Amino acid sequence: MSEGITALSDATFDEHVKSADTPVLVDFWAEWCGPCKMIAPVLEEISAEHKGKIQIAKLNIDENLDVTRRYEVMSIPTLMLFKDGEPVERIIGARGKAQLLQELQAYL
Repeated sequence: MSEGITALSDATFDEHVKSADTPVLVDFWAEWCGPCKMIAPVLEEISAEHKGKIQIAKLNIDENLDVTRRYEVMSIPTLMLFKDGEPVERIIGARGKAQLLQELQAYL
């Protein structure tokens, strides 16, 4: 995981998302998920290019069942954008960089 991406867990999720002063895009993923691996470099690029405007975080669904269930994540990758600690956008499935940026434009 790159330096611009934060690994979250059930224990750290609420504190990180609620205390963030910028929107947080959380990638719900798993080690065995092919599309999750495809979207990872895209998220790293967005993290680097939009530093200070948006935070990127990842939550492994296999290791963090509480948060996964709370937000009813049924398929992965699921990207959820949190603003002021509340979910404002849900994107299911892998996207290319241009399409993902277009969907997030209002929050950047």
